Amino acid sequence: MFKDCIIECENVKFSYPDSGAYAINGVSLKLKKGEFLSVIGHNGSGKSTLARLLNGLLEADEGKITVLGMDIAEGKNAVEIRKHVGVVFQNPDNQMVASIVEDDVAFGPENIGVAREEIGERIQWALNAVGMEEFRTSTPARLSGGQKQRIAVAGVLAIKPDVLILDESTAMLDPKGRREVIGVVQKLNKEEGMTIILITHFMEEALLADRAIVMNKGEIALEGTPEEIFTSGEMLETFNLSLPRTSVISENLRKAGMEIKNVLRPEELAEEITKNFVNCGIYGGQSSICEEKNVKIAHDWDIDVKYLTYTYSKKSPFATKALKGVNLHIDEGEFFGIIGHTGSGKSTLIQHLNALIKLPQAQKRYKKPKAKKGQPTPVISHISVGQFDLGSKKCDFKALRASVGMVFQYPEYQLFAESVFADVAFGLKNFKKGLSKEEIEEAVKQSIEIVGLNYEEVKDKSPFDLSGGQKRRVAIAGVIVTKPQILILDEPAAGLDPKGKNEIMELLHKLHREWCKTVIIVSHDMDEVADNCTKACVIAEGQVFACDTPYKIFKRADELKALGLDIPLTAKIAQGLAKNGIIIDSDCTVSNFSEKVIEVYSRGKSSNGGEADA
Repeated sequence: MFKDCIIECENVKFSYPDSGAYAINGVSLKLKKGEFLSVIGHNGSGKSTLARLLNGLLEADEGKITVLGMDIAEGKNAVEIRKHVGVVFQNPDNQMVASIVEDDVAFGPENIGVAREEIGERIQWALNAVGMEEFRTSTPARLSGGQKQRIAVAGVLAIKPDVLILDESTAMLDPKGRREVIGVVQKLNKEEGMTIILITHFMEEALLADRAIVMNKGEIALEGTPEEIFTSGEMLETFNLSLPRTSVISENLRKAGMEIKNVLRPEELAEEITKNFVNCGIYGGQSSICEEKNVKIAHDWDIDVKYLTYTYSKKSPFATKALKGVNLHIDEGEFFGIIGHTGSGKSTLIQHLNALIKLPQAQKRYKKPKAKKGQPTPVISHISVGQFDLGSKKCDFKALRASVGMVFQYPEYQLFAESVFADVAFGLKNFKKGLSKEEIEEAVKQSIEIVGLNYEEVKDKSPFDLSGGQKRRVAIAGVIVTKPQILILDEPAAGLDPKGKNEIMELLHKLHREWCKTVIIVSHDMDEVADNCTKACVIAEGQVFACDTPYKIFKRADELKALGLDIPLTAKIAQGLAKNGIIIDSDCTVSNFSEKVIEVYSRGKSSNGGEADA
């Protein structure tokens, strides 16, 4: 047993009712007081189930769990343990209990008997810690998904637990938000000795831990330092996980004859590449200029947004201006990315594109505003999507929504029907009347199979009995079943493991190639945008900050970071190389970056006869 052991699991097993298999299968684990443990694994591997077992939200079928010397299965120990083990879940809406932010944060301390005077101090401390102090009197319902997540973290921090478990708690945050929350977690761990269990799919977060475990099929498959885990190569792929991007680049360079250690951090890889360049006589150099992706543009389904403004709860004390004169044009044929900090207005913008939020002039009672004396004529917002004028009262909004499919954050929460078939068929029956039973069945079958599910296996199942990844696929199937001309997805890969993310993006590219004219994704993942998008726009404070190719946008690294955003991993490596006088100009994808490095290396090696300068 570890010295100062705070949590111990002995051969723990747990299965959900009627599942027929163990979600946790013989897990034994010891955690020291003050330790920082990262937990990684594919979706459905048992990570979240383990988190719920550790603070008594679930009760083990077999085995023993001890927290601070208390057996979690005995008497009222589970209630006491929850004062010491706090969990922040992936979806913040599952944790919101009050209508005002400060009341929500106060809920935990009040329930464990903290003195009223101290509760106020804890609220202020917790909100400051997650950068949400200015929203203390706001209502959570009017916050963005990322802002809600920070409030959820603050609510658990206010309890000041001995053990803090974060279950994909940064998945919906922008890069700045992730850095802030993880910074708070590190500070609590280092300065206050709080024990941390971080469940994450972000490699850079997992690398901060003292120790890491990999879950697979309810078991601990690998254990060691994060460096040992992430450099285990084929072992990771065996457990349905993807190799880190740094490892993929390193392998590409090794195949080209470069001597590259399998490092994990971008600055370390930059140094490895620099050593190779120096050893063959390259002390500077520049790759060929990046050739940007060209998209064949047609114009039947262009999207045009002009002067778009929108205020939530207008004329109320909670009025919040989300959009402040957005001008944006998206050509048909683009795989378009929308990026921006939490609360920048991204989700509000896309909800206008299929009139889930209607323009004022499209409302029945709308009257054109008159210019006040001495004031300029009010600017009228305009949106057109293909042949649809969204500002017209005569617009066929039902036909618009059949042509512009929308998949929201956490699309699995859109599911509602008794069977997968009924859920997927719902939109089809509402948008396309007059289809025969056979036509509906064939369309639903195609849609379910396109998203990678077996039609016969899932069609009669309840969608709520499926895994998280399967639910997301069913939700997407329910949108694409009408074969929309434009498909809009808000954080489609958030919360998925790396392999799941790749599969979702491959699916979207397949739809784009075969029949979907334009795909638009909202994302906080800069690598996702660089790898997949032909063009992107940056939304900041309700306005378009930039609209260009990812290649050009990510060249503005300092400006993006000032907006709370980040740059792709390849751009970070390129920055490290630039400090050493080596300029690599790539489109920020892993494949193109690898090619450019190899190009400079081969050219330099050839010029110097393959020998290092003395």
